[in-house]
Amino acid sequence: MSFALLGTAAAVALSACSVLEPDKIDYKSSGRGVSLEVPPDLSQLPGQSRYAVSSGTVTATGYQAGQAATQAAGTPTAANQIADVQFMRQDGERWLRVDRTPDKLWGSVRDFWLESGFLMAVDQANMGLMETDWAENRAKIPQDFIRNTIGKVFDSLYSTGERDKFRTRLERNAAGGTDIFVTHRGMEEVYSSARRDSTVWQPRARDPELEAEFLRRLMVKLGVSQEQAKAALAAAAQGQAAPQAARVVAAGGTSAVQLNEEFDRAWRRVGLALDRTGFTVEDRDRSKGIYFVRYVDPTVEKKEPGFFGKMFGRGSQQLPTSQYQIAVRSEGQNSQVTVLDRNGAPAPTADAQRIVKVLADELR
Repeated sequence: MSFALLGTAAAVALSACSVLEPDKIDYKSSGRGVSLEVPPDLSQLPGQSRYAVSSGTVTATGYQAGQAATQAAGTPTAANQIADVQFMRQDGERWLRVDRTPDKLWGSVRDFWLESGFLMAVDQANMGLMETDWAENRAKIPQDFIRNTIGKVFDSLYSTGERDKFRTRLERNAAGGTDIFVTHRGMEEVYSSARRDSTVWQPRARDPELEAEFLRRLMVKLGVSQEQAKAALAAAAQGQAAPQAARVVAAGGTSAVQLNEEFDRAWRRVGLALDRTGFTVEDRDRSKGIYFVRYVDPTVEKKEPGFFGKMFGRGSQQLPTSQYQIAVRSEGQNSQVTVLDRNGAPAPTADAQRIVKVLADELR
């Protein structure tokens, strides 16, 4: 292949960034089938392990089955229910509610992501958590003459300059079934110098429509027809209420997030915010209002180097693995979110401010 052609292909690769068209999704993982590095003191279970609910504990792996029904004013609405699958909505969020236990759903949900072109980076059935590797939506690449001529041979030279990953969380609900949450995170490749000879990856805004589309497709995987799933998605898009405001406040000498909503809604929204902003939730204790997490700065998590980084062999930064507790406390009709260290003491001021800002930006 000539250098001229390589240069043309590189230019196309760096400029190919088109708007996602409806129903035009074709993902291809950028990984090689190897799981993300797991911190030394955090064990990762094998893919075939079952979703097991711990006994004699109030942590997340067991609390959901014993929850009371929510207050009538705060009850989520089902946009549509087909067989045992419901497309739920509340406060602008959407998720699936299925009348099956997590262990009955785990294999099907995992197969769904593999069939959709993803590799699994996190596969922890005991926690009800799976996460895909970074993947590229190849359907966004323009199908021009050059692409159609040499694309099949030199496919890796073409890139959208974007990567996506999806986290799926399965939780038992009060009725004994399962709530399925899907959250999206995105990265984009941008030039890092005025000479435009090197690039870096940086976070881009989440795409709630991608989340909804994959929920719709998952409905089909779980036995709902294409027509019924599309109708459920359309119904969920109607009359969406805006979530309550979130603001950063001072609390006990540190920063906190103030939410103008009662605990149940705040707990769910904080969980989704954690899923979307680079936190690994190791456990949850709803009775105490605590998420046990590791924080990964989204600006350094993207481990794959950019196009020029690949060419010149540039390395990547080590992922931070600090442990924290994210506490959600009820204050009458409001809730407050604070950051604690791994022992439950107030986190260092700089760390608390940094994490609170990340959460507040997502919750707004």
